[in-house]
Amino acid sequence: VQLQASGGGLVQAGGSLRLACAASGRTIKWNNMGWFRQASGKEREFVAGINWSSGSTRYVDSVKGRFIISRENAKNTMYLQMNNLNVEDTAIYYCATQRGIGSDVFAEISDYNYWGQGTLVTVSS
Repeated sequence: VQLQASGGGLVQAGGSLRLACAASGRTIKWNNMGWFRQASGKEREFVAGINWSSGSTRYVDSVKGRFIISRENAKNTMYLQMNNLNVEDTAIYYCATQRGIGSDVFAEISDYNYWGQGTLVTVSS
């Protein structure tokens, strides 16, 4: 499966962006999926994940209440709505598919096998 992340850009603090992750090659409707980010000089971290069937979600504490992850299985696409952005959100954002089929959404990089190329989000103060 190939994943294409898009929607990044430059935004002022307090603004919003919507990222999209389009999958091709095969359906992703059986996979839990996640968004990760990597800021300059830092390790890649989990941001949000979504269950393939129930739509249940999981977020890192720093984005709870500001980011919303969603998916449209019919379009083979996942989204990340990012609101009230701050400079600490500046990073390259990656989407990924979780290994296997299961109910739990995991937050470890090793639990994900297919990755998109990343889209840069820059938040200015």
